[in-house]
Amino acid sequence: MWLRLSTSLKSGMLTAVLFLTALSVLAAEEDVTQKGEAILSEHCARCHAIGTSGESPNEEAPPFRVLSENYPVDDLAESLAEGIMSGHPDMPVFVFKPEEVEAILVYLRSIQVSPDPETEMPGSPDPADAKG
Repeated sequence: MWLRLSTSLKSGMLTAVLFLTALSVLAAEEDVTQKGEAILSEHCARCHAIGTSGESPNEEAPPFRVLSENYPVDDLAESLAEGIMSGHPDMPVFVFKPEEVEAILVYLRSIQVSPDPETEMPGSPDPADAKG
């Protein structure tokens, strides 16, 4: 049957399959991102701003959208799985399952903002200088 179909029909069918596969992957990614947001909303929003805007309820707690300014977000994976412990007594220790860790990281990656060059700290290195 496949051999008797015209090349354009085969091409169209292949395109449709690839498109539907891509939609499925995007939907799955969206589900994971939403799961990550829900986890952070439940466990962290009491102190941290967890979205793309707004101030943290606790002024000592950094907004999650700027975490990558200080270190790579993916470096949080081990801490999330083994238990995040901070230097202050108000923050509870959280331990997340591997699938929760992945969802949290996917969400955190999705909300990171680039630092505004006009608001960089004086004396901070210029990223253009690092390009040798």
